[in-house]
Amino acid sequence: MHRKKILSLVLVALGVLALILAACAPQQPAPVGNPARGGQLYDRWWRVVDADAPVEDHPLWATQTTNTLTGGDTWRCKECHGWDYKGKDGAYGSGSHLTGFIGVMKMDGKDPNEILAILKGSTNPDHDFSSVMDEQALIDIALFLNQGLIDDAAIVNDDKSPQASGKAEAGKTIFALCSTCHGVDGTAINFDNDSAPEYLGTVASDNPWEFVHKARFGQPGVGIMPAGVSMNRSTQEYIDLLAFVQSLPADSPLTEGGRLYDKWWAAMGIKDPPAGEHPLWATQTTSEITGGDTWRCKECHGWDYKGRDGAYGSGKHFTGFPGVMDAASMSTAELTAWLNGGKNPDHDFSTFMEEAQINMLVTFIQKGLEDRSAFINEDKSVNGSAEHGETLYISVCIRCHGSEGRDINFGDDTEPEYLGTVANDNPWETLHKASVGQPGRKMPAGLNFGWSLQDIADLVAYLQTFPVK
Repeated sequence: MHRKKILSLVLVALGVLALILAACAPQQPAPVGNPARGGQLYDRWWRVVDADAPVEDHPLWATQTTNTLTGGDTWRCKECHGWDYKGKDGAYGSGSHLTGFIGVMKMDGKDPNEILAILKGSTNPDHDFSSVMDEQALIDIALFLNQGLIDDAAIVNDDKSPQASGKAEAGKTIFALCSTCHGVDGTAINFDNDSAPEYLGTVASDNPWEFVHKARFGQPGVGIMPAGVSMNRSTQEYIDLLAFVQSLPADSPLTEGGRLYDKWWAAMGIKDPPAGEHPLWATQTTSEITGGDTWRCKECHGWDYKGRDGAYGSGKHFTGFPGVMDAASMSTAELTAWLNGGKNPDHDFSTFMEEAQINMLVTFIQKGLEDRSAFINEDKSVNGSAEHGETLYISVCIRCHGSEGRDINFGDDTEPEYLGTVANDNPWETLHKASVGQPGRKMPAGLNFGWSLQDIADLVAYLQTFPVK
């Protein structure tokens, strides 16, 4: 009995000693990084590290059979673990994104060094991201998982509505910052294409968990979008913001129709135009343009919408076709008949466009046309305030085009074409694109910032001061 007591005391002493030694052992220092950047990496990491998306499926993707996505999307952390971080137990517990993979909520507060090891394959070699991301990127994700997760149930209800405490009026105040890029009603930037337009209001209503994540951490690869976590926004502020943005429109038919008028297949996300020339092209002999360009509405009817009676009344673009200015007074039914072949079977676009796109073009013709002659002179100079235009340019355009409009070359190295080139050579085109955006690109539409046509003319007047080469 005495021996047992001594043995018991010895074991207790050894246990205490082990605890003391563990406490005294050098601890692995906490990694240093940026958890906000980690939130963007969780979304789409290759855009953050400036790499190409993987082509093959993630090694673990073959262990599930419910989600049919392939390639790069299978490497997004959010695709397995969800925008709400709950995986199969959250919003991705059903529907097309179901994989059956678990969430990451249990990583909240976990030692970031342990999380880092998991990201390097410590628990499963097929979950090793160290071959595609550097050490700092992995640290940032670990820190995001360690301290950046929240339970979205505090913000979003199961039916996608914001919590009852949400105040849209308070959210409108918060949205004022967002509107500098997204426009007054969130439709300045189309995240998708004009086959299925997607604006802020669309995302907030269809996928509020994605909206909350991006509002907290920003958009991958878009450094100008502020991260809410960096501004210490409260849970209530996200509820209020969601309440307001869900009230915003999910479409913008006038600007969508304007992009279709420019180059409809690019606007719709279609790679190539129809083969050959437009059926009506053979009825003119003056323009030598061929192929896809003959299918552009602007090629027949002009950037000023006057056709043979406007800027395309002479030169290489002359076709002799009339403009569409007078068509603005037509009824919806009559305009639709002109676009779906009812008036002329050779002017039928319904083979390529859905009813929604036909309606967008109708809306643009009815509401988006305005005589440009008050703004653009015959010598191509623009009647506008370049000083005011500079203010508008700095508020939006400079982020992509640079201080002198030369960060994007629309031409090639032998014949460069910059903003200044286009504004001076074709101010009608510039006015159109500044109003409605660029087909197939996430270029903001000036009209959806609440800019008037005079505002946009002021912008073009400023662009005409830019270098042309």
